[in-house]
Amino acid sequence: MRPVFMVKRRRRRINGNPVVGFCRLISEARIMAPFPSFLPGIDVLIRRHKDWLAGRRLGLVSHPAAITRDGMSAGERLWRVPGLRLKAVFGPEHGFFGTASAGEPLAHQRHPAWHISVFSLYGRTRKPTSTMFRSLDTIVVDLQDLAARPYTFVSTLRYILEKASELKKNVVVADRPVPLPRVIDGPLLDSRFESFVGCVRAPMQYGMTPGEMALWLKRDLGLNLDLRIARMRGYCRQPGRAPGWPPWIPPSQGIRSWETGMAYLATVFGEALPAIHIGRNSNLIFQVFAAPWMKSQPVCEFLNGLRLAGVAFYRHPYKTTASATTFDGVRIAVVDPNVFRPVLTSVAILSCLQALYGCRKVWSHPDTRPEFFDKLYGTDSVRKALLDGENHISIGRRWKPPLRVFNRTRQSCLLYPAE
Repeated sequence: MRPVFMVKRRRRRINGNPVVGFCRLISEARIMAPFPSFLPGIDVLIRRHKDWLAGRRLGLVSHPAAITRDGMSAGERLWRVPGLRLKAVFGPEHGFFGTASAGEPLAHQRHPAWHISVFSLYGRTRKPTSTMFRSLDTIVVDLQDLAARPYTFVSTLRYILEKASELKKNVVVADRPVPLPRVIDGPLLDSRFESFVGCVRAPMQYGMTPGEMALWLKRDLGLNLDLRIARMRGYCRQPGRAPGWPPWIPPSQGIRSWETGMAYLATVFGEALPAIHIGRNSNLIFQVFAAPWMKSQPVCEFLNGLRLAGVAFYRHPYKTTASATTFDGVRIAVVDPNVFRPVLTSVAILSCLQALYGCRKVWSHPDTRPEFFDKLYGTDSVRKALLDGENHISIGRRWKPPLRVFNRTRQSCLLYPAE
């Protein structure tokens, strides 16, 4: 198809008469080339790179959120391709079938229709064993991720790559979009706080697709590995979902929408600070927050007064399916995803609540888990700085030099343009 030339006509007056400035028309002509239709990595893999899979015994790491453009799960699609041999599947947190709650361990099982092994990577072990990989040649990874270090799919990706490198297995990553693909934010992981919610030496928000992160991990871990990325077609790091993308399937019960994925790290502290309700059991989980002692109006005024980049705060009463209580909540509205900094926003929220209501309200709930807070943030420096009364500007300033260093290594692994 040929490009379509869009010409904007401008009328001028010469000697009082309206004329068209044709010279300006030529110089101001804009070429609008047809944009290729979007295809996720799994579609590209099967259409263009089937030779990567043919004749090989395949394992698949995936879940129901990984679907083709026409809505079929990646597992079902691979199973149906003539000539391909899918021998085993693997489920990350929440399971291959996506039925488990956050933190719920799962056992291995047999697939009820395909009669192959369904190995759990969130049960007795979170790392694949040599036995799991023994009868496989190539591992395909297709996971809908968030580019957020505490979201455990990236930990699973690391463990898959390490075991594949050890056993000389090939890995193919079928790539997918992520929320906030241009944003890096938050502290880098301190190795003293490495855990399953933080086991890659990247910021909390690292702004990379699963394929890009796989390339980065291969380099960062020094892996000797045959790694191939089935790149998406028609993707340009856009933060919003575009027409023609497959429907959104929640990769976990909490990430109910693309917008939830954007806001996830702004309130993930609620997993460790039960004094603050983050909308669990509501449709706005991670996008709202409240507390029995909190009033939404002054909190909104305080936070909006900070003029944080790319975000606004609004009063938003909400209820949950678990309680009859109406929460006097605050909703996080991401208004410019390209400049929004979710981790810095999370620190600003906690600093605000401490300033208005005192540290004790935030940190003294009997079920508070300061050690888990440190694991989520990958450091104890954020918690200690907050308890010392530092504000978000002071805390975020310490992240800048490490983020600049990380971004240099990240740039060499990016696969898609920003426009």
